[in-house]
Amino acid sequence: MQRLVALLGLLLCCLSLRAGEAPDRILQGSIRGGDHQSYRLLPFEVPAGTGRITVEFEYSGRERRTTVDLGLLGPDGFRGRDGFRGWSGGNKQRFTVSATDATPSYLPGPITPGTWSLLLGFPNVRADADDRFTARVWFDDTRAEAPLRGEAGWYRGDLHMHDAHSDGGCASQAGTRVPCPLFLTAQAAARRGLDFIAVTDHNTMSQANGLRELQPYFDRLLLMPGREITTFSGHANWIGSIASLDFRVGSAEVPDWNAVLAQTRGQGIVSINHPIRPSGEACMGCGWSAPDTTDLSRIQAVEVVNGADADSEWSGIPFWERQLSAGHRLTAIGGSDNHDALREVTDAGGAALGTPVTVVRAAELSMPAILDGIRQGQVFVDVQGSRDRAMTWEAEAGQVRAVMGQALPVAADGEAAFVLRASAVGGATVELIVDGRIVERRPIPTGAHEQVLRFTWRGDGARHWVRANVRGADGRLWLLGNPIYVEPPAS
Repeated sequence: MQRLVALLGLLLCCLSLRAGEAPDRILQGSIRGGDHQSYRLLPFEVPAGTGRITVEFEYSGRERRTTVDLGLLGPDGFRGRDGFRGWSGGNKQRFTVSATDATPSYLPGPITPGTWSLLLGFPNVRADADDRFTARVWFDDTRAEAPLRGEAGWYRGDLHMHDAHSDGGCASQAGTRVPCPLFLTAQAAARRGLDFIAVTDHNTMSQANGLRELQPYFDRLLLMPGREITTFSGHANWIGSIASLDFRVGSAEVPDWNAVLAQTRGQGIVSINHPIRPSGEACMGCGWSAPDTTDLSRIQAVEVVNGADADSEWSGIPFWERQLSAGHRLTAIGGSDNHDALREVTDAGGAALGTPVTVVRAAELSMPAILDGIRQGQVFVDVQGSRDRAMTWEAEAGQVRAVMGQALPVAADGEAAFVLRASAVGGATVELIVDGRIVERRPIPTGAHEQVLRFTWRGDGARHWVRANVRGADGRLWLLGNPIYVEPPAS
């Protein structure tokens, strides 16, 4: 009976981990007294084309001090480059390995097809033991990790930064400028109270392994992998994928940006970075100079605020608004482009991490949910990187309601009611913007923490986009909202 209870516990545990998800391989076996202080190999075949191996392992008998340690061997066993891939002993029930990243205890590297093996060690098994183990193996398991927070809300983050894996630098303990460790980037984001960041080093994903190691420690800060696709004709962030990408725009293999974007295959999101920048010796390839034939339907966002440029000649806002007027529904986001995690101020020399903040309405705090919120346009940019300024933008016409990023059908001579709710913005001014033109400015009273302002719009039967900004008393941009798209009703 005791053994049956233990087995049922094992089954329920594994079902709770992967309910409804069938593994590609299941390896099972018994644990008996004769296994004490011995090793065992569990071989399994890995097919060609596999990019990731994920393993979950469980066994019964812990209450009787049965102990099983775990490791992984590639096709070469303990010999050769495709040999030993790691040993976690008894400290991990689940691990994953790929070319770019691996669970700590394991080594990233190519996933060579052939016979791999789990390596089991049995440091303690009592003579009368009669236990079971189950190992479940998945190939190319792309499901997201559990969310850090399960509830819907507005989550604050920074979508552009660099560390030692590209050109991020900071002062060492002795004061010498050195490549800045990834840990300091995560630590700075946590100090700023951010909910998520995307680490976007230039044309590389070597930081993905470090992010996997750091995520369990930073259990209130979502660490998302990204890269800044850096070319001679512009930069763009690809966030949410660690797949290989050939960035050589202008080469025979990658003639243009369409060839780059085709490689993203709908994974993650792509945003054009700092589009209005000089492209020369001062900032090589920084400005967006891709031809008009670039397929913007493969791009989801534009970095309209980069560091402190919102009110400068380098602001990306006019570029973004021209794309909106051309019919491209691109989400406005912001990023600090931080290159020094220890930097605490934002000025002409650079931006502190978290200035600006991109605020996303998401179903939960997870990478799929954050990226989905950006795709949907439920985003505003807190330009100064405050911890409390906020806004929502919604509208109604008849029985239909829309929020930022959504379309609202409005008939000719029909009326739409727009509502701005803003927090911690007393004494500021709201700008109502239609198709890139400010049509109304209205002061926000001081006093209440949350303010509600209402605007009326009369339709003309044409398509428009309508959004709002909030500016401080000094005229500086505080909050930038994404638009609601006004459309004629379907006939």
